[in-house]
Amino acid sequence: MTIPFYKMQGSGNDFILVDNNRLKIERQAMDDWARKLCARSFGIGADGLIFLESPPAESEADYCWHFYNSDGSRAEMCGNGSRCAARLAYELGLAPAGHIIGTDAGAIKAEVDPAGKEVKVQLTKPRDLKLDIPISLDSGRKITVHFVNTGVPHVVYFSPRAFTENLEEMGPAIRYHPRFAPAGANVNCVEIRKDESIFLRTYERGVEDETLACGTGAAAAAVIANALGHCGQKVPVVTTSREHLEISLEKDDVFLRGQAILVYTGELNPEAVGL
Repeated sequence: MTIPFYKMQGSGNDFILVDNNRLKIERQAMDDWARKLCARSFGIGADGLIFLESPPAESEADYCWHFYNSDGSRAEMCGNGSRCAARLAYELGLAPAGHIIGTDAGAIKAEVDPAGKEVKVQLTKPRDLKLDIPISLDSGRKITVHFVNTGVPHVVYFSPRAFTENLEEMGPAIRYHPRFAPAGANVNCVEIRKDESIFLRTYERGVEDETLACGTGAAAAAVIANALGHCGQKVPVVTTSREHLEISLEKDDVFLRGQAILVYTGELNPEAVGL
């Protein structure tokens, strides 16, 4: 027996997606699947694994997802993952171009461009905004950061030279900082450009490393930058992958737009990864 899967990427954030209406993987086994399939040298390799399936009868969603990070932890939301899920659901006929995804963070509206590669999603409303939080890192360095939850918790640190920051050291120090316990937080190092665009680097919990992009991180950076008067309501974002995203802030709503690419389809030999 082989297992069909889809490999997708959004701004360099890569995901494995499976149609769980066909596979019928039990929820209690999904974390193990994520760890084994996402392992880059031994499995397919990805930042996360997404199971798509029909929603409960009472749900307003066209379909629901179960999202797992590469370490097997379940995540409430993923901006780039939701764009990939929306694109695939449309291509598989699970949903029309405009539809609703059921996630742990709530219902997410998605709009797929049938003629192009872009997908726009309406993220959950930002909450728990806290500005100007002083913290000390393990190295003794004192910095000021900001916090907001855009579906998952995010810490944002503004730097005039984000590209040269040691995110390998800073990321875990902030992610596990007592100030953000017990859930921890994703860590975003952000540089505001002269044209009010944002350059973004993100250390993601669950992946426990810097990723090439993070949709909810881009949203968090834009929400906080706007609150501090650094940018307007339409924010171009350049990620570590050098791909471009756009965040639109409309009253209390946040929209994420960018490409969602189906890279390849394949069939997995489950015995090869211990399933």
